[in-house]
Amino acid sequence: MPQTKGRLLVATPPLDDPNFDRTVIYILDHHEDGAVGVVINRPGADALDEPLDRWHDLQAAPSAVFCGGPVEDNALIALADTKGPLASDDEHLAPISGTIAAADLTADPAMVAAAVNVVRVFRGYAGWGPGQLEDEIDAGAWLVLDSEPGDVFCNEPDDLWRAVLRRQSGRLAWLANAPDDLSMN
Repeated sequence: MPQTKGRLLVATPPLDDPNFDRTVIYILDHHEDGAVGVVINRPGADALDEPLDRWHDLQAAPSAVFCGGPVEDNALIALADTKGPLASDDEHLAPISGTIAAADLTADPAMVAAAVNVVRVFRGYAGWGPGQLEDEIDAGAWLVLDSEPGDVFCNEPDDLWRAVLRRQSGRLAWLANAPDDLSMN
């Protein structure tokens, strides 16, 4: 099983599923029972409503609720960029990789403000059952690439798919220029 936790899944063109076409997914967890991640390049039209609007001051720009994926679109997931790597879970933050942690939205934001730089909120997530993600990677639907600081909290998420591909070496960077309709190439 490839190690994907804390890495990016970048959709290869053209991915037929419109839920994932040109998406960049940050993988939150991956083990033998499956994988879960959030789409990090699809800001939604919604802002945080009460009582979650109290998190607004910590939100990374753009301060929209992002479309995290097609699974459980009523679930909200918050990721935080912490001021330093966390050694273990605390009451309100659970480390994922490096300085990225899951944040408890039921907590008072003042309880985590000193430990975080910014927070991003996602509605829904992307999920895969046992072996499903591995099969999709083997079939060429996804590129597994290292994330860089700032990817999850990018202030220009609409350009993230191309930006992640452009920074790759060799021919892989060429994918960034792939037209939306490959028949036009």
